[in-house]
Amino acid sequence: MTSATPERRRGRQLPTADELRIWRDFIETTEALTSQVSTRLQADSALSPGDYAVLLALSEAQGRKMRSSALAAHIGWERSRLSHHLGRMERRGLIRRQECQTVPRGSEVLLTPTGADAFRNATFPHLRAIRELFVDALTPEQLRAAGEIAAALRAHLGTRRED
Repeated sequence: MTSATPERRRGRQLPTADELRIWRDFIETTEALTSQVSTRLQADSALSPGDYAVLLALSEAQGRKMRSSALAAHIGWERSRLSHHLGRMERRGLIRRQECQTVPRGSEVLLTPTGADAFRNATFPHLRAIRELFVDALTPEQLRAAGEIAAALRAHLGTRRED
């Protein structure tokens, strides 16, 4: 009988105490970092992380508009969640929804001038918070390792980053 390779054994066993400790540290630190970046974004710009994700996607889109379904896929949200969020953003004048000219029963989300201004005003403070809370805490080697870890996890999960 041949023994299984360490990779195969690892996939069938429960995590060790050390692996669980690392997992908890990773999750708790990620949640704390996300919370602090979100708090700073809200305080600096009155935008939520969801607002910022939508405005970022629209600001990068051709014509500063996207079909609702494409926007949902781009930011990784379910369409119903996006629809509710877009309603709140539309009431604040950040975006506008309209019927899609090329797809029957489709809708497009457009970045308004108010939304573009809000995004532009939020970007520098948001990037400064990322620098202060994430980048500055790590050495260049740790930052590269964090990128490699993120890429390995994305590959393992079968997801890819939108560039």
